[in-house]
Amino acid sequence: MFEMHILASGSDGNCTVLVHEDRAVMIDAGLSFKATSRLMSTNGIDPSSVEALLITHEHSDHVKGAGPVARALNIPVMCNRATFLSSNMGRVLYSETQTMVPFTVAGIRFTPLPTSHNAMEPNAYMAEAGGKRVLIATDTGVLTPPVEDALRTSDVAILESNYDKYMLDNGPYPIYLRRLIESDIGHLSNVACAEALKRTTNGMKRKIFLAHLSRKNNTPDTARETVSNLTGTRRMELDCLEFAGDTRILRA
Repeated sequence: MFEMHILASGSDGNCTVLVHEDRAVMIDAGLSFKATSRLMSTNGIDPSSVEALLITHEHSDHVKGAGPVARALNIPVMCNRATFLSSNMGRVLYSETQTMVPFTVAGIRFTPLPTSHNAMEPNAYMAEAGGKRVLIATDTGVLTPPVEDALRTSDVAILESNYDKYMLDNGPYPIYLRRLIESDIGHLSNVACAEALKRTTNGMKRKIFLAHLSRKNNTPDTARETVSNLTGTRRMELDCLEFAGDTRILRA
């Protein structure tokens, strides 16, 4: 079984653990080590099974706990050099990766894919194990061609559905931040997420998880309703985290 444990997803912190045959890899560590450890325990993840920490980009909601987690678990941090040099992780064991160059760790084959975000060299990840393909793609204003191709062939899509346009336009953020969020180097809206899912439908059954929902500019119900209406997918087939501290286990 190929499992995805989504421990946190959003601007307050992001962390996902992929588990295959009792070996695990963590993607992003945007929470404190204490919070990460507690959530791993709640989800039945043995810390000793985690063999590496992959980083998507250097923003604090993805790397805040990276140094402490990597040191406590005695695991390498894996990301491209631009991301590593832009992150303040302290002393860690670092293993360099390159965008679009696959590598294997813990028996899972990963391909870092370029995203379009206001970071140095942000990546999404396609993960493959047990004949299944899982895409983790957040923090991107548009879908780059490699990410869109990966979405088309994924068995599980963990895809950003960050904001509702009306809520963003009428919310508390200053105009410069609103413009950044909805730009090509910002985030995917609910509508953009739905349109990407429609473009990449291939007739195969695909699990969809709506990720990185904004706490101020979106709600779980709004995201599900919008994506459901635009794609024709039943609401019950669209998953997301519902509240602070919520977690989810997906299986492929």
